[in-house]
Amino acid sequence: MTLRFVGMDPNTGGEGSPTVWVEEETADLVLQGEEADELLKALVGGTQWVPGHKIGIPPHERVIRIPVRMVPMLREACDAAERAAHRDVR
Repeated sequence: MTLRFVGMDPNTGGEGSPTVWVEEETADLVLQGEEADELLKALVGGTQWVPGHKIGIPPHERVIRIPVRMVPMLREACDAAERAAHRDVR
């Protein structure tokens, strides 16, 4: 597995580090962020966002927050992921 580091929250101050990577082989985005508080998890997990889709947060998934100041890093990561996906014919 090879991760391409894209960026880290510039306001981390050495503690906790919302971070964005692209996994080179799959072109998946890999995100590290602050776990959502109980109110946000309840809203996400208690709402049927797509008709017919089960509500709730599966045990293997997490809701995280990525600070808005990291949006440029997410754009860069999305572009890198698309480029990586187009290099591989899947």
